[in-house]
Amino acid sequence: MANHKSALKRIRSNEAKRVLNRYQAKSTRTAVKKLRATTDATAAQELLKKVSSMLDRLAKKNIIHKNKAANNKSKLAKFVKSLAA
Repeated sequence: MANHKSALKRIRSNEAKRVLNRYQAKSTRTAVKKLRATTDATAAQELLKKVSSMLDRLAKKNIIHKNKAANNKSKLAKFVKSLAA
C-alpha cells in the first residue's frame, strides 16, 4: 500500500481515468458493431462520421494505437462505400 499522499491521489486518479477510458473504448466498439450491422447507405454514412471521430479521439488519448484507429477507419469506409454501390 502506498505511504505518500501523492501516491494515494495518483491511485485514485488512475482508477478514475481507467474507468473513463474503458467506457469510451467500449462505446466505440459498440458503435463500430452498429455500423457494421447497418444496411442503409445514408445511415451508414452518418454513423461513419461519428465512429471515425470516436476512433480518432481514442487514438489521440493513446487508449488505442493510432494505426489501429487508421485501420479500423479504412475498413469501415470501405464497408460504407460497398453499401453505396
